[in-house]
Amino acid sequence: MSLLRGLRSALPDLRASVDEADRVAYGRDLWPRHHFAVRAGRAAGHKPEAIAWPASTEELASLVGWAAREGVPLVPFGAGSGVCGAVLPGADTLVVDLKRMGRIRAIDPSAPLVDVEAGHMGVPLEQALGRAGFTLGHFPSSILCSTVGGWVATRSAGQCSGAYGKIEDMVVALECVTGAGEIVHLRRRERGPDLASLVIGSEGTLAIVASAKLRLHPAPTARGFGAWSFPTTEHGWEAMRAIFQAGLRPAVARLYDPFDAMLAKRGGVKAGVKPGVKSADDGDGRAPAPGRGGGALRTLLKRPAALNELLRSGVVGRALGGAMLVVVFEGAGDRPERAIEDVRRLVEAQTRAPRSEQGKPGQTGLRGVWEGAAPAERWLAHRYAVSYRQAPIFANGAFVDTMEVAAPWSRLGALYEAVRRALGDHVFVMAHFSHAYPDGCCIYFSFAGSAGERTGAGGWDAACEAIYDRAWRAALAAAVDAGGTIAHHHGVGRSKAPRLTDELGAGVDVVRALMHAFDPEGILNPGNLVAKGAPGVRPIAPGRAPGTTSSPKVSVDRTSLLACVDGGVDLASLEQQLKGDGLTLGVRFGDPAPTVCEWLERGAPGARSRWLDPVDQVLSGLDATLTDGRALRVRPAPRRAVGPDLTALFVGAGGRFGRIDRAWLRVHPLGVVRPESAPFHRDHDVALSREEASLADAIEVALRRG
Repeated sequence: MSLLRGLRSALPDLRASVDEADRVAYGRDLWPRHHFAVRAGRAAGHKPEAIAWPASTEELASLVGWAAREGVPLVPFGAGSGVCGAVLPGADTLVVDLKRMGRIRAIDPSAPLVDVEAGHMGVPLEQALGRAGFTLGHFPSSILCSTVGGWVATRSAGQCSGAYGKIEDMVVALECVTGAGEIVHLRRRERGPDLASLVIGSEGTLAIVASAKLRLHPAPTARGFGAWSFPTTEHGWEAMRAIFQAGLRPAVARLYDPFDAMLAKRGGVKAGVKPGVKSADDGDGRAPAPGRGGGALRTLLKRPAALNELLRSGVVGRALGGAMLVVVFEGAGDRPERAIEDVRRLVEAQTRAPRSEQGKPGQTGLRGVWEGAAPAERWLAHRYAVSYRQAPIFANGAFVDTMEVAAPWSRLGALYEAVRRALGDHVFVMAHFSHAYPDGCCIYFSFAGSAGERTGAGGWDAACEAIYDRAWRAALAAAVDAGGTIAHHHGVGRSKAPRLTDELGAGVDVVRALMHAFDPEGILNPGNLVAKGAPGVRPIAPGRAPGTTSSPKVSVDRTSLLACVDGGVDLASLEQQLKGDGLTLGVRFGDPAPTVCEWLERGAPGARSRWLDPVDQVLSGLDATLTDGRALRVRPAPRRAVGPDLTALFVGAGGRFGRIDRAWLRVHPLGVVRPESAPFHRDHDVALSREEASLADAIEVALRRG
C-alpha cells in the first residue's frame, strides 16, 4: 500500500503492517454497538490502512511528525478495551499501537512514584510495583486488558478509587507527543498552570501519551471487610455519603440496588444460556435470528418496562432483601478493622419514626443491618468476572451495556430516577453505586435488551441496534436534564459525543480550540470526542455566564458540602458566612483576603494539598467568561470524564484564558478531622518549561480565534 511504502521510506526501522488480520483486529474497540455488526457477520467495517508499533518516544515523535507532513490520520491504540467507540479508524488511517513502549523506566521510593511508558499493561505493572512494596491503587475492571496510556486518555477509575482516587489523582507528569510531532513534558502543579490536566481525558485527540509519572502508595498489608443491607437504595447511598463526609476512606464502597444486590449475594450475573446452541436458518437470505438457546432470555427482555416497574415496587424490593453495601478498607495493622467498626457505628444507628415517615433516611436513621464480611470478601474474589460476560448474551440474541454517570449527593436521587426511567422504557435496568466522594457519587447502570422478535428489512441485529440507540439517546438526555455528568470514567468516544454540547455548551468550542493548539493539522484521532461538524455555541455578551444573573452570591448545598460562590466574594466574607453555618473552607489566606476569582486564578494558595486526600477536591465546578466573551459552565460533579478538564484553563492560569464568575467549592464541617493518605513528596511549583510555555501561547491564540 502507498501509505506503508511512504512510512517505510521515511522510517525504515519502524515496525508496521498491512496484514489483513491486523487490519481487522485494529478496526474497533469494545463499544457494544460494534457487536451487532460482528454478530451479523460484518466484523471488518472500519479497517485502518496500516498499523505501526513504535518502540520509543523518539520513534513515536518521528512517526507523528511524518504523519503531520503527509496529512495521514493517526489513531492511538492501547489495548482496545474502551467501550465508547474512541477507536474507529477510517480506510486512510494509521493505527499507532503503543504496547512496544511498555518499560517501567524507574520506581522512585523516596517520593514515591513510578515512571512508566504508556504501553505497559495493568496487571504486570501492579505486580512489579507490589514486588517493590508499592501499589498504584488503580484497579479498573479492564486491568487485565488495558494500558497506562489508555487509563490516562480516558480519565479512568479503578475499583479502589475510594482511597486512591481516579487516574487524574495519580498523574504527576506526562511525556507526550503533540500532533506536530513535538515531545513535550507536562507537569502537574499545585499553584500554577496545569496543562497535563488538559491531556488527561482527551482520548487521543490532543497528544499521544508516551509515558507517565504516577504517584504510588505503600502496598496494603491488611484489609477489613464489611457488608450491610438497607431497606431502600436511598438508605444505602445516604450511608455512603455519611461514610465519606465523616472522613472515612474505604478503598471500595459499592452499593447495589435490590435486584443487583440479589444477584451479588448469589455470586453474580449469569448469561443463563448454554454455549454452543446453533441458530436456525430462516432461508430468506437474511442473517438468522438467534436459536432456541436464548429464547427465555429474549422473552424476559421483550417487555422491559413492565419488568422494571415490577422491580421498582417497595414490596418486591423488600422481598429481594433490600439494597446492599459492601465495603473494603486497606492499610496496615489493625487500622482496616477499626475502620469497619467506625462504619458500623455510623450506619447501623436507627431511630423510630411514624409509619407515614418510614423509608426516609433523614427521619428513620440509616438502618443498616450487618451482613458480615463474607459478601465483601466474595466481591473481592470475583472482582473482574462480570467484565467478561457480554459475549454469551450477544450470542443469544440480546445485548448488554453499561452507563456511568455522576452528580453531587443532592442531585443523586433525581439522576438515579431519571436515567433509570429513561432506560427502563427500552431495556431491563440494574444499578450499583460506586466511586463515592465527599461531594457526590457515580451511578453505574447495567442494562440488557433484545428485539423480542424480528422486524424490518434489516433483520434481527438492526432491530436490536435501533432499540439500543433509542435507550442511549433517552438516557443521555435524562442525565443532562437531571444535572449529572454523562461520563464518570469511561470517557466520551463516539457513543456520547452527540450529547457533549448539552453538558459542556461553549466548552465544545473550547475543546476544538485545544485540538487546534495541540494538533494544528488535525491528524490525531479525527472524529473522536468532538466531531468537526458537531454544533457549537456562539459568543454572548461578556460577563453573562449561564445562571449567574439572579443567583445569590453565596449558597450552600449542605447535602453535598458544596458552596456556590460568586467570583467577586472575598475569602474572609465567605469564611465568616460558612462558620455561621458550622462549616469552613479550610483555607489559609492573608489580609486583605483575595476574592474567590483571584484566589483560584493564583492556584488556590493556602488550600490543602490535593495529594493529602486524593478523593477530595477544592473545586467541583465553575462558571467562567472566556476572553472573547463566551460563557462557559463546567457543571459541579464529584468527578467527570467528558474530555479535557477545562477548569485547568482558569485555576492557576492568572486570568490568561478568561475569568471565573462563579465557583462550586468544597466546604467542610467544623470539627471533622480530615483524612491524610500516605506521604508524598514532590516539587509542587516549578516554573513552566519552554515547551509548556509555547503550548500555553498556542492555546491562548486558538481561544481568541474562537
